[in-house]
Amino acid sequence: MSKQTRLQSFSNPPAMTTRLMFILAAACGLIVANLYYAQPLVGPISQSAGISPSASGLIVTMTQIGYVIGLLFIVPLSDLVENRRLVSMALGVAAAGLTVAALANGKAMFFAASVLIGAGSVGAQILVPYAASLASADQRGRIVGNIMSGLLLGIMLARPAASLTAGMLGWRAVFLLSAVLMGLMIMLLLPLLPKRIPQSGNRYPEILQSLWQLLQTKPVLRRRALYQACLFGSFSLFWTVVPLWLSDHFHASQNEIAVFALVGVAGAVAAPIAGRLADKGWTRRLTGIAIVTAGAAFLLTHAFAGNRILSVILFGAAAILLDMAVSGNLVLGQQAIYALGDEIRGRVNGLFMAIFFAGGALGSAVGGWTYAHGSWMLASLAGLTLPVLALLYYLTELPGKSGAAGKALSGEN
Repeated sequence: MSKQTRLQSFSNPPAMTTRLMFILAAACGLIVANLYYAQPLVGPISQSAGISPSASGLIVTMTQIGYVIGLLFIVPLSDLVENRRLVSMALGVAAAGLTVAALANGKAMFFAASVLIGAGSVGAQILVPYAASLASADQRGRIVGNIMSGLLLGIMLARPAASLTAGMLGWRAVFLLSAVLMGLMIMLLLPLLPKRIPQSGNRYPEILQSLWQLLQTKPVLRRRALYQACLFGSFSLFWTVVPLWLSDHFHASQNEIAVFALVGVAGAVAAPIAGRLADKGWTRRLTGIAIVTAGAAFLLTHAFAGNRILSVILFGAAAILLDMAVSGNLVLGQQAIYALGDEIRGRVNGLFMAIFFAGGALGSAVGGWTYAHGSWMLASLAGLTLPVLALLYYLTELPGKSGAAGKALSGEN
């Protein structure tokens, strides 16, 4: 799609101002936080809803499954439906799910609400490519990196915010407060954002049918999605299991778990840095660094295991490294796939996110099961396996292996 056509998809040709970028970053952070509130609350939610320890990972997994469903069936509509209205509808679904979760009195009701929360929270993944459409090609990496910083801060602050709120008001208050925030977000974004009407002649069934074709014909999409699926799977496993580990081994309270979760916020610094370096053509080498860093994070947790104080400190360092690896690699992947074209950006982003969140859902489920059957030793082995698989796949992209093809696959200039 040409630049002229891209601008004509908006009611008035807009520019990405600093104010609008800040609002979009904040909105993405608040929306995507819905996916992570439950992670540090697995214990109290399990007790209230009657969920067994081995099935506790499903508390997070069901939300991620809902997110994957939304990515596959709602986000592609951003190539067909006016974007502001679509975001508002998605946030309405999220608000409904959050309200039901707060009122849930059994696991079936809570799991159903979790699916709704996940499906509605894809509003963030409509806003990110929306922002990319406002950016020029030479600034896209920087702008997407800044938007993703807000999104990633939402991910990382969701855990301590949920723990602190639950410690003061109970876990149900976390979901009620977020439902109110989603309602306020609808009232803010609908009149503020420029109207964007996609210039697509396709119908919804055709849009859905094209997803498989895109996956087959866009190797950069497959490669970046699989890298991120492995890293995000290890990330989800870590943050599903570590609150349980802190509670079981150190009798940590929700407020103490919140303090630990704040450590991971430092990892968000990697997103804007990765975006700027991606614009300079560093995509491939930074991808390798991110994958190795994620694996090293799990190995680090086993150093000085006999010293309780040093062990907690190293777990905190591992959290920072893992969050940096995942956030940096996410921006690298998005910068590469957004270059595939404005007219397919919504579908490409939906596929990318669906694949890597499927990895996250798997990581959460495996984390709960492995921790119940083998404590942190078995859980960390499962977490380490995923970056190792990503590294093996990455080695097929190295210049000596793939030459010019590898450079094209990575999205590197």
